[in-house]
Amino acid sequence: MATVRALTSYPIKECAGVVHERAEVGPAGLTHDRLFAVVGPDGETAWQGETPWLATIRSRLSGDGAELALSAPGAGELVLDVAADGPLMPVDVNKWPGAGIDQGDRAAEWLSGALGRPVRLVREPDRASRVRDDGDTTALLILSLSSLDGLNERIAARGTERVAMSRFRPNIVIDGWPEPHTEDRVGRMTIGGTEIGFGELAIRCAVTLVDQATGVRAGPEPLRTLADYRREPDGVSFGMKAAVLAPGEIAVGDEVTVTAWR
Repeated sequence: MATVRALTSYPIKECAGVVHERAEVGPAGLTHDRLFAVVGPDGETAWQGETPWLATIRSRLSGDGAELALSAPGAGELVLDVAADGPLMPVDVNKWPGAGIDQGDRAAEWLSGALGRPVRLVREPDRASRVRDDGDTTALLILSLSSLDGLNERIAARGTERVAMSRFRPNIVIDGWPEPHTEDRVGRMTIGGTEIGFGELAIRCAVTLVDQATGVRAGPEPLRTLADYRREPDGVSFGMKAAVLAPGEIAVGDEVTVTAWR
């Protein structure tokens, strides 16, 4: 029987994840997942491929989303009230409507100091605005333990150190599928009260080269090994991105039932 092994949300894009035992799932994914982004002076999203230290920025969001706490090694903690509305700042953040709500100078100064470069923190203006009529087909990132085990067997055969699941930043990790990459073949599945549908294969980038615990780029794995057997026309794939067909709640230990295969 396949079950949910882990649930993780990433309140700030490219920053550390928050582990959950139980999470609400809406059309845009786990509640508060990727609700904020760190952007440079030109509005471009800061990403780990250029600034790997982003992986060490941790966040804690209150249940109602009104208060955000930030922390990082050597930088202490900052607690701020979230600006849920206000003047919009032009930004280039994937799936956002071209603008974000700036979270103020205190957040900008703290993050700039922690990262060693000028940045600002912005919040997505309206989550519903980016969910298409047929759903956000990349709302969730799903991986199985068997896929990671298969990859690590290949990496170990090269005499290289295995990589952690955190390198791939999944929202849902599934245990109990014996065959690697079973997630690639799922058309629809139910977990708890949530129904999920296949969106697309997850094409992987340089973020997977970053050790998520230390914020240090530690390549060339896993991209080198994935290139041996997971090549796609637009890169290398690992995991599936999925749409939320019926919102609900998911908990660690929930049974995963595939209702349609691709």
